[in-house]
Amino acid sequence: MTATDIGVRLLYRDALMLVIDKPAGLPVHPGPKGGPTLTDRLDDLRFGLPRRPQAAHRLDRDTSGCLVLGRHPKALARLNKLFADGRVEKTYWAIVEGAPQDESGVIDLALARRSDDPRSWWMKSDPAGDPSLTRWRVLGRSPDGGSAWLELAPETGRTHQLRVHCAAMGWPIRGDTIYGNAPRHGGPGLQLHARALGLPLYPKKPPIRIEAAPHEHMSAGLTACGFVQETRPP
Repeated sequence: MTATDIGVRLLYRDALMLVIDKPAGLPVHPGPKGGPTLTDRLDDLRFGLPRRPQAAHRLDRDTSGCLVLGRHPKALARLNKLFADGRVEKTYWAIVEGAPQDESGVIDLALARRSDDPRSWWMKSDPAGDPSLTRWRVLGRSPDGGSAWLELAPETGRTHQLRVHCAAMGWPIRGDTIYGNAPRHGGPGLQLHARALGLPLYPKKPPIRIEAAPHEHMSAGLTACGFVQETRPP
């Protein structure tokens, strides 16, 4: 595996796709502030193919974990359709401030942009927005009740959906500088990790399931909620 200098780790590879473990803080695409991006290193992930792979879905800069890349145009089109049709099973882990009263539930809140500016990605809960649904369950709680470890399963793929949904419920994701209470500088980093994917890529085979172990920036929060740390492969 190349591109190790930016922390990318290969989780899965076949003829159609790659799944990589994206580090938090690494944007997938270039932005106005510049700096390193995954796009800069996609040529390192060709593994002998003439074209470089392309991301098949979105993952925020500050979110770590599973990111799917299509290895050629036909593969990318197939993967794009799976995500667009809601056929990919997505599982995230989050550490939230505060804690839900219940052990599981569903968040059904439509989302819309905060601004008409097409450059703005900030979102808000809005009944006139796009339907957005997230299923959640509590995996652990801190002894003082100040935080909880949640499993989040979005059934739609709206921008910042999990972050807005958790904040709207009164338990924002720890480290969220936009929708939560985290400081702009010096905070713990966004405590949101794309834990697992289930992709029905091949019609006659079971879905491909991939997991990414949580990253170091979430260790303290997970441990406080009862998680026994996994060993991340080198």
